[in-house]
Amino acid sequence: MPITEVLRREWTTFRTPVRLLSLAAAALAVVVPGLLTSGGQPSCDEQCPSAITARDGSVVSDTFWFRHQDLGRDGSITVRLTSMTGTITYPPPDHDEIVPGLVPWAKTGIIVKDGARQGSPYAALALTGSHGVRFQHDYRHDVAGSAGGVSEQSPRWLRLTRSGDTVTGSESSDGRQWHVVGTAELTGLPDTVQVGLFATSPGDLTLRRTALGGTIEEVRFTQAVGVFDNVTVNGGGGPWRSGSVGEMNHTDWEKFHNASGAVEKNGVVTVSGIGDIGPIGEGGAARAAEKTLSGLVIALVVVLVVVAGHGARTASRRTIGAGAAVVGSATFVTGLLAAGVAVAAASSPVPVFVRVVAGVAAALALCSVLAYGLGAWLRRGWPAITAGLALVAVPYAVTSVPLLPDAVAEWLLRLTPAAGFAVKQTLVEFPQVTAHYAPSAGFYPLPWWAGLAVLAAYTAAALWLASSGSRGSATTPLPGSPRESSG
Repeated sequence: MPITEVLRREWTTFRTPVRLLSLAAAALAVVVPGLLTSGGQPSCDEQCPSAITARDGSVVSDTFWFRHQDLGRDGSITVRLTSMTGTITYPPPDHDEIVPGLVPWAKTGIIVKDGARQGSPYAALALTGSHGVRFQHDYRHDVAGSAGGVSEQSPRWLRLTRSGDTVTGSESSDGRQWHVVGTAELTGLPDTVQVGLFATSPGDLTLRRTALGGTIEEVRFTQAVGVFDNVTVNGGGGPWRSGSVGEMNHTDWEKFHNASGAVEKNGVVTVSGIGDIGPIGEGGAARAAEKTLSGLVIALVVVLVVVAGHGARTASRRTIGAGAAVVGSATFVTGLLAAGVAVAAASSPVPVFVRVVAGVAAALALCSVLAYGLGAWLRRGWPAITAGLALVAVPYAVTSVPLLPDAVAEWLLRLTPAAGFAVKQTLVEFPQVTAHYAPSAGFYPLPWWAGLAVLAAYTAAALWLASSGSRGSATTPLPGSPRESSG
């Protein structure tokens, strides 16, 4: 029989009103929550702050206290850092309890920046709370210098040198012998930039365990303070100016700390600040694409139940390939339309939109073929449905919430077919950003292509078992189905 005729018969068998309505329900389960999620706006007392974007379009953090002056196309700044301290405020209900301490990525040091606006290009050389000296530029780039801390007995000398669009960061222990930490090309810098001292400190992330071992995030307010002397600027000019890049000294938590700012006395400058300079691991607008797919687990359950039952009732060894092609294609189109509508409402970047929508459709299609293969192999509806749900839906559901320990959730998303849904991940891991990189926060342990490969391997195994273990004569078509009528 020609393959087109086999496919036509398989499609005729599959397209019963119940199954088509079930696919429509699966699509609605994705679309409706997606539209509701994208339509909801956070409540703000006045005006919600807009996302900060770098010149490459990525969403970034750029908040710090800045004491600065003008710097020409060729020049440098040199300082001696003699102290770095900080404070941490515990979260509610005890957020007025302040303890001394520095979070690992608190930073204080020197910076060259294209103006004082958020998101502009920069290069900075700073001491961090736990990661030593770092040379960072344009938010994503991070180069390690020497390890260790600072004290009056063991100060840190820091220097940034500008030559046109090139900025070089160097460090020294005595101010005489210098070691280059890193160099950045900041293409398009104007003739006059801002150079000076800064301090910033991101929120401290505390993970609280749930009853079953899962984790819930709590963020604590922090502040960093740097003390500098021997501040020398060559090639600069104009008065020193001091102010925050981004809002500061406005939140309830900040009122329990010393106000952020910069104070100069007898050549010693003390700078204190909050915030961060760097990428945002949650991906900003890109992360919104993933959040619109909250109804995907419902659609997945519907697809697994319908297709596993269909495979158990109608599949035969001779037509398993054609049947798999039909259910996979029908589910792919359903997923493509549903995810497309849901993710489009989030106004995500085009590359993110294409990858997430096509990836989710492909993952759903592979899951449907896996369920079809299980049905054809087991030849009984409920065992096949149970197996499909246990292999895919349950791991996907329990890892999407902070229910299990992170390590257990990560292994489930490495070893089960649910790994395939890494295609919808938009969370990006950056070593210099403190975040909860866990499945419950949207972070998958495998890259999207590896996750799809795991799902595809399970699907291929199910089809192989079905084709080698099923017998056409042993299958029983549904009463009144086209296959029974034709036979």
